[in-house]
Amino acid sequence: MSRDTRICVAKIGAAHGVRGEVKLWPFTEDPLAVLHYGPLSTKDGKRHFEVLHARIAKDHLVATLKGVANRDEAARVNGIELYISRDALPDTGDGEYYHADLIGLRAIDPQGVEIGSVIAIHNFGAGDIIEIAPPRGLTLLLPFTNAVVPAVDVAAGHVVIELPNEIEGGSPKDADN
Repeated sequence: MSRDTRICVAKIGAAHGVRGEVKLWPFTEDPLAVLHYGPLSTKDGKRHFEVLHARIAKDHLVATLKGVANRDEAARVNGIELYISRDALPDTGDGEYYHADLIGLRAIDPQGVEIGSVIAIHNFGAGDIIEIAPPRGLTLLLPFTNAVVPAVDVAAGHVVIELPNEIEGGSPKDADN
């Protein structure tokens, strides 16, 4: 299975102040890790950005980017996602993986029946959510917990999903009968 060789590690937000600083939303476990990856680029690799300085501010960073010197320039880069090569990330340990490694994996139930494929991992503030695209119908948004996702096997190319009764067609009340 081919993997995207570029990993999104941050997204530039709105301008902060008048001296060219920007809000920076890191997607790394250590928010300041974006300072250590070297130049970051857009997904297509056409534009490069270097984070010269960053400080933690509430739920984001306030960062100075090389070549962004004023508020107008900062406003022009708002919304740009910043990527690094997958090879620049540290290796994972046993049982560890990056969210990006899960995209495209088959989602199967505990008996091995295919449910669909993983299309995204989201976090809206209350924990990770795994998004599964079934062969037909609406996508499934499920909490990424050990109860719902009891097993991840990147090497085998699948995640095991324990679907709640409501999704399988029953209801919790039906399970008691």
